[in-house]
Amino acid sequence: MFTRFKQAGLIVMGAVLGVLVSLNFSAVAQKDPGPVPVEDIRAFTDVFGRIKADYVEPVEDKKLISEAINGMLSGLDPHSAYLDVDAFKDLQTSTQGEFGGLGIEVGMEEGFVKVVSPIEDTPAFRAGIKAGDMIIKLDDLNVKGMTLNDAVKKMRGKPNTPITLTIVRKGEAKPRIITLNRAVIQIQSVKAKLLEPGYGYFRVTQFQEHTGELLAKHIDEVFKKSNVPMKGIVLDLRNDPGGLLNAAVAVSAAFLPPNSLVTYTEGRTDDAKMRLMAVPEHYLRGSKDDFLKRLPNDVKKVSMVVLVNGGSASASEIVAGALQDHKRAVVMGTQSFGKGSVQTILPLGNGTAIKLTTARYFTPSGRSIQAKGITPDIVVEEATIKETEEQGLRMREADLGRRLSNPQDKGEAKDAPKDKPEAAPAAKPEDGKPEVADIVSKSDYQLNEAVNLLKALSIVNKR
Repeated sequence: MFTRFKQAGLIVMGAVLGVLVSLNFSAVAQKDPGPVPVEDIRAFTDVFGRIKADYVEPVEDKKLISEAINGMLSGLDPHSAYLDVDAFKDLQTSTQGEFGGLGIEVGMEEGFVKVVSPIEDTPAFRAGIKAGDMIIKLDDLNVKGMTLNDAVKKMRGKPNTPITLTIVRKGEAKPRIITLNRAVIQIQSVKAKLLEPGYGYFRVTQFQEHTGELLAKHIDEVFKKSNVPMKGIVLDLRNDPGGLLNAAVAVSAAFLPPNSLVTYTEGRTDDAKMRLMAVPEHYLRGSKDDFLKRLPNDVKKVSMVVLVNGGSASASEIVAGALQDHKRAVVMGTQSFGKGSVQTILPLGNGTAIKLTTARYFTPSGRSIQAKGITPDIVVEEATIKETEEQGLRMREADLGRRLSNPQDKGEAKDAPKDKPEAAPAAKPEDGKPEVADIVSKSDYQLNEAVNLLKALSIVNKR
């Protein structure tokens, strides 16, 4: 019987190899994947056959193969994953800005789900879930032993249906039990406000398909609303977990001179080696209308502060790094998350896909952010001791198991590009009276310090 199962396993494994070879073919543009490790494949089929023959309950071939693929990817790094049909659909939906769930960005640590960042204006955010919280139970199910995809699938669901989370928070003796209702998560990826005449505030909560277009719209509205020339702007990227790479290029291009280098990537394949510039062909996606061409000219000149913290990751770090390297903005806040890798979504043709880490990205001056993050020009902690301690407990890329190393820690950094654009001049601000804002808090210490810095630059520029 075992021989029969072993033969069946070889047939199934052949099909798996067919999928992997076709995937490799599409991903590396006809690059030879190299010889097949026959002995290792034989060991795989032996295990496959033993499970089919001896496991306490019957297991479908589809489940075994799916789990094998998932294991291959999850064993690489924290960001590579297998996306089944539902997970792939959810990913496609979330990048467009609407999906059903709780509103938290999560990762895995020691077999538990760990909160990277709650998303603003979502059930999780309103329930007080914080970055660093460890989710140990979903309803009555223990998270230990679940894959990240399984846990995310459990947390997502139909709107208005309840789910109970058991959470362990560092510094608290007892777990917290929080029951909240799922909702349609409609992420407003860009928020904006005229803080006072001449000073604008732009917050990017996540980098989605239409983020660049929405930012351009808000910039135009805020600049027109000010009854004096714009003198200073704040770009708030705090707790922004990232998103689409082209959206990061679009946001950077809104503030940088045309043709500025935003980021470059290094990987094993030709497709993974890119130089992304502030040009339409690098940020437009399925649209022929350049939404940045109608921006006010001063948006590329006015004094600027970028706010970051430990929840600023990936695309947020690309933007902050680009504006910092080009000396276009002062970066203020605390050390960012440190996710300096690029994930490519590769559909498998059967409704599933793999999310595969294919490259590391670098700032224009050649810095790798991987496991390090963006270091602010001016470090400004949170307003209170409690908030500062909570920020200190944040999980960062460097804390994740199996994370990619930073090549610059080993002296392996690539040469920085030679074409470094010059910094744009700052505009001259004037005085104005504050206005009540509903998307910002008067007690937001970091934001207040950013505005104070812009006003100080105003005095310096006038002199």
